Parts: sequence; structure tokens; C-alpha cells
Amino acid sequence: MAIVVVVGTQWGDEAKGRVTDLLAREADFVVRYQGGNNAGHTVIVGEEEFKLHLIPSGILYPGKCCIMAAGTVIDPLFLADELEGLEKRGIDVSGYRVSGNAHVVMPYHRLLDRLEEERRGRDKIGTTCRGIGPAYVDKAARCGIRMYDLFDARRLRSRLERVLTDKNALLTGVYNHPALSVDGVLEEIAPALPKIRPYVADTASLLSQAAAERRNILFEGAQGTFLDLDYGTYPFITSSHPTAGGACLGTGIGPSQIDRVMGVTKAYTTRVGAGAFPTELNDEVGDRIREKGHEYGTTTGRPRRCGWLDGVLLRSAVMINGLDAIAVTRLDILDELDRIKICVRYQVNGREIDFFPADVEALPDCQPIYEEMPGWQEDTSGARTYEELPLNARRYLEKIGELCGAQVAVVCVGPRRHEAIVLDTMFSSAEKPA
Repeated sequence: MAIVVVVGTQWGDEAKGRVTDLLAREADFVVRYQGGNNAGHTVIVGEEEFKLHLIPSGILYPGKCCIMAAGTVIDPLFLADELEGLEKRGIDVSGYRVSGNAHVVMPYHRLLDRLEEERRGRDKIGTTCRGIGPAYVDKAARCGIRMYDLFDARRLRSRLERVLTDKNALLTGVYNHPALSVDGVLEEIAPALPKIRPYVADTASLLSQAAAERRNILFEGAQGTFLDLDYGTYPFITSSHPTAGGACLGTGIGPSQIDRVMGVTKAYTTRVGAGAFPTELNDEVGDRIREKGHEYGTTTGRPRRCGWLDGVLLRSAVMINGLDAIAVTRLDILDELDRIKICVRYQVNGREIDFFPADVEALPDCQPIYEEMPGWQEDTSGARTYEELPLNARRYLEKIGELCGAQVAVVCVGPRRHEAIVLDTMFSSAEKPA
């Protein structure tokens, strides 16, 4: 038995879904612990591509229990559509469960998210406008709606009457938008409720029992370390905790029960939306990486900003998450480059630093200090063992491990399940001694 956490080490979009799908082979439970349908995981099985948002990628393996835990936020209309879409493609979703204590993304959350982004103008955060932030705001303000509330008509109406009093004051007074009615909101979400009701459960108890039975459990975070509410590049962040600590908060599993933590990093760095990005490439090389890597958001379709691998960012992610190992994805995207740079330190105000600045306002002033390495200019997609990789590719991976202080456990050289080199399955070596 082992409990393993998978986290992103950058600004999200590290191909965590790809790695989660790989590790899920040995897992009995695959669990999302934060975020909502602002995250997107793309997984290719055979010749089929699946884009998942509210259902963990483990659902693509028969017999897995896949959970959206209490720390997530759920858009019921989106969830109903995603479940139906998978069923139409022949995927068995009977093993899916969603926490009854997970908060609900209501129609007014999506509306307020969009209106607030429009109001910010040039200073917008770059949210997906899916209502995730406003839903977490209501959770913290103790006026949110939870999944259990959806199936008690009297309770739901009572809570909506109270919350819409405040929301309508905001809509009409600040945004000059027509007020919403309780009946209108109820009517909008009603079609989804019978579709999602069978999947709502007490997931904390389910996971506690699974841990007691010594089952393999895989926790997956959405987004990445530097979008974390506390440790990210504030205010250009998400609204929850994608770091490893968030796995305990979001699921009800205690920290002493976590066995190992794996971080996922691309062989380069990407970022969507606004915010500082020290290693960003606004040149032909950045464009080349974007096009070869199809670097466009799974959820939004927005082009991702691309740059060299940031070893400072990665080193700090190892520290924040307590990473035992890392998975390096998309190594094949660099195959054609003759020279590759990797950021080893920052220079700021005349001094060199090895870690991400605690005051992120200093980040725009941080200049990357690069180490340049020779490329391999060979196709890596056919490699299935570490030894089959070109020598310079191995040296690059070794440099990544050396810089961040964590072993490289997985190397992905393509989007399909078989296009990966697994040096450590995490589960087989994770169990703690008795």
C-alpha cells in the first residue's frame, strides 16, 4: 500500500494528466484534491484523445475509483456533460465519486468571474472565467453552496435566497447587471442534478477506509506550485492550494499517511496568462517550442508563453512540496534544438540568488543566469529505456536532477502511454517500513 501525491512544479500545464495516467496503472484510487474545471488534463489512449476537467484521468482504466474530493469546486452542469461525454465514448464512469462537501460553482459565480475580469481591463488576472475564484471566495466567506445542498430542495432554496441578496446588490450596484432570481438559478442547474446525484458520496470516509485497507492511492493536483494561493506569484495565481500540502487539506488524509511526492516539470517552462516569467522566450525559439509542443491551453485554448527550463523555480518547488522525485515531460519537443539553455540562478539588484524570491514583486527584476548545453538533435520518441536516450539528452536530465536535488523518476518522450521511460513507479518503492 502507498499514498502518492503528484504535483505540478511550474505554473501548471506540465502534463500532469499524462503522468497521472501513467502512475494510475498501479493505483486503486485516483483523487483530485483541489481546483475545478479551470484545469484540463489531456490524455491519449491508443488513437483517442481525452480532455478531462472534473474527472481524474484514472477513469480511463477500468476498475479504478476516481474521486473529486472536498477541496475541489464542482460546476454541476459541466460535470453532467463530462460524465455523459465519457459514457458516449464507451468509458465506464461507475467508479467516479464526488465529495458531498465539495463546494458548487453556481451560475452567478461564472457571471461574476467574467464581469470582474472585464472590469479589471488591462490589469486582469487571466482567469478562465469558469467561476472558480468566486466559488472559493464564497467558501471562505461561509456563504457557499455544497454538493449535499443541491439535493435538499428546501435547504437549497433557503441558502440561495440569502446569498442572492448580496450577489444581486453587487450585480446591480457595481456592474449594472440585471438581478438574478432564485427560480432562474434553480431552473438553470436543475437538468444536471439527477445526472450527478448517484456519484455524490462521503469521500473522506471512503479514502480513510481505503488507507486502512492498505490500498494504493494517487492524489493529483491541478495547476502548479507557483499558482498556489500562498506560494505562487500573487496575485496571478489560482484560488486553492495545488501544492502537496493541499492534498491533506482537500481529502481528509493526514500528512503522516503520505508516502511519496512526485513533481512534474516540462523539459522547458510555460505559463498561461499574466505574471512575471523570467525565462520567457519572445523569439523564434519560443515560437518553435510552442508550435512543436502544441502549447495551447486545454481549458481555454489560449497560447502558452514558452521559455527555457527554470531551475530556480524547480528547486523552490522541490523545497515547498518536499518532492521525492520528478517526472520530466515533453523532452521530445527539444529534439531539434542544437543548443539548450537552463536557468541555474537569478541575478537581482547586483546579487545572485538560488531560490525563488519570497517577495514576488521582485520577480520582474530577476534576470536568469543560464548554463548552455549542447542539444542532441535526435528523435527521442522511440526510447523506452534511459540508456536508449541520446547522451546529451541524458546529460540534460542529469543536470535537471542535480539542480533541483530530486531524482528523475519518469521521462516522457511523447503523448501516448507507451512513450515514456519509467525509472521508479513511486508505488513499488513508496511503502514505509513497519
